[in-house]
Amino acid sequence: MAFLNIINQVKENISKIISKKGYANVDFVVEYSRSGFGDITCNVAFLLAKDLKKNPQEIAQEFTAEYNLGSDLEKVEAHKSGYLNFFINTNSFNSTILPQSLQENYGSLDIGKNSKLVIEHTSVNPNKALHIGHLRNVAIGDSVSRILSKANYDVKVLNYVDDSGLQVADIIVGFKYGGFSESPPDGEKFANYCGDTVYVSTTSKYESDKDLESKRHEILKELEDSTSDAAKFGKTLTRKILSDQLDTAWNLGASYDCLNFESEILYSKLWDKIFEKMKSENLVHLEDQGDNAGCWVLPIENEDDKIIVRSNGAATYVAKDIPYAAWKLGALTDPFNYAEYTTQPNGRTLYETTLEETQIPKQSFVADRVITVIDNRQTNLQKIVTSLMSKFNPESSYVHLGYEAVTLSSETAKILGNTTDGKDVQMSGRKGLYINADEIIAKLEKHVFLESKERNDDLDDVSLSEIAHSVAIGTIRYELIKPDLGKIITFDINTSLKLEGDTCSYIQYSCVRAARILEKFGKEPNFDTNFDQLNTKYEIDLIKQIGLFEVFVNDAAKNYSPKVIAKYCYDLAVAFSSFYEHVNVLKADTPELINARLCLVLSFKSTLENALDLIGITAPRRM
Repeated sequence: MAFLNIINQVKENISKIISKKGYANVDFVVEYSRSGFGDITCNVAFLLAKDLKKNPQEIAQEFTAEYNLGSDLEKVEAHKSGYLNFFINTNSFNSTILPQSLQENYGSLDIGKNSKLVIEHTSVNPNKALHIGHLRNVAIGDSVSRILSKANYDVKVLNYVDDSGLQVADIIVGFKYGGFSESPPDGEKFANYCGDTVYVSTTSKYESDKDLESKRHEILKELEDSTSDAAKFGKTLTRKILSDQLDTAWNLGASYDCLNFESEILYSKLWDKIFEKMKSENLVHLEDQGDNAGCWVLPIENEDDKIIVRSNGAATYVAKDIPYAAWKLGALTDPFNYAEYTTQPNGRTLYETTLEETQIPKQSFVADRVITVIDNRQTNLQKIVTSLMSKFNPESSYVHLGYEAVTLSSETAKILGNTTDGKDVQMSGRKGLYINADEIIAKLEKHVFLESKERNDDLDDVSLSEIAHSVAIGTIRYELIKPDLGKIITFDINTSLKLEGDTCSYIQYSCVRAARILEKFGKEPNFDTNFDQLNTKYEIDLIKQIGLFEVFVNDAAKNYSPKVIAKYCYDLAVAFSSFYEHVNVLKADTPELINARLCLVLSFKSTLENALDLIGITAPRRM
């Protein structure tokens, strides 16, 4: 029985004791504990102390006397602090966990009950290549989608493409009026060319060239008409840029189910439909006095009313997100047909929305819950959307999963040719101040390739390239999800290229070590054996860590937190490293003990690979 099952069993038994004694129901916590305080701990005695007017330790002792240990627990103690500390029966635990860990569904949970969930991530304006800041969004969104699938949600992944906004108008202006060639220089990707050259140069001229700025607004208006030359030209440009963006995201290991184009949402008149729905259900009202006279406003609890439509009839910025959110939650009839955009590198079909007739059967991307991954600069806007969606669906059905931005260290900004007086800086596409995602991936791959070649002179370039790719992608993903989502990441090129410390390469190397032990033995270990032999501290600690996998998946899924899995992978690697340093596997005293330890090594390797997959990381064969 895995840790999570034992924890749930302890919760149930504690509740029975409370009921039997006639105590008041309290919201107690049962969780795995840090070393030295048992394996599982419970705070029930603290919560009952005030009502019972007793010392928490005395109450804890009452529970220890009443508790029926069963076969999964060895003992329960009332700690002097008042906590109830439970110790697992290691023999029973070992014989259960090690075989279970090899099963394909190990760590899978049924939190979602196969309910439909949509997660939208990436959603980068199609006027530039992805930069390292965008990759944080991709890494978070892709990892959360994997974790929620593991927790039995029916997950669909969307990528919103704003192909009718200002930034697209800017590159059209650049090509039509700025004299830029429609072909990039040799060797440069089209997305890089558009973002680094056309967009930056064009937007820098608006302040001094008002005629050019007026062209921008003309183009923006023309984009609302699908038959206009601007709309047709814009579609050609944005499709080429999107292709480059997707190549980068696929290289990072992400994939999607559907591309939702803003232009299709605009042409479908979804805004008109949701606006009428909002008016008919009295969710918005027309102001007749004050500063907002003539505006349609949305009341927000504990905040000022938000203008949705201005007095001149123009919808505000927030209005663009409302119809899309309502469509995702099924509050509007789906007006779209679907076309197959492409088959992705992992074999998954990627669809796109269209208003044209197609031969593809109608797809469904409506969900019971929608998670939108977008940085915290959009928090206020997302609060408005969340508030409005709660009028159509249950309050928890629309979730903004926010995160802080990625800034550049002063040294990195200097490398890019920008002087910042020693201060970290916010990346800016308008100023061309960012680290191109493809560039940093290539730099990391080159660095790892050369280091691996020094250590593995028997490997050919193809094998070395595979190692370099695995470590580079793993390093980027790990660094971008390891911190709290609410913490700003200061990205430094030089630091990111280091391959030691609390890094992905350390975790991957532990998996490589395990693989080498198994390769040296030369055959599969036999799991029909006695695991009571695994009784050293290092073996027991490693087995317990393997058994915690479900606990961490549960935490990560309920809190939409990929960093929980990143921490689990690191803790598991640390436990294996201690085992590796102190326990001899292939030279153990008996063949039976060698076999049992090999089973543990294989169990570790399988569990770590399973956990790494949830955050989109693979372990290379060699390092």
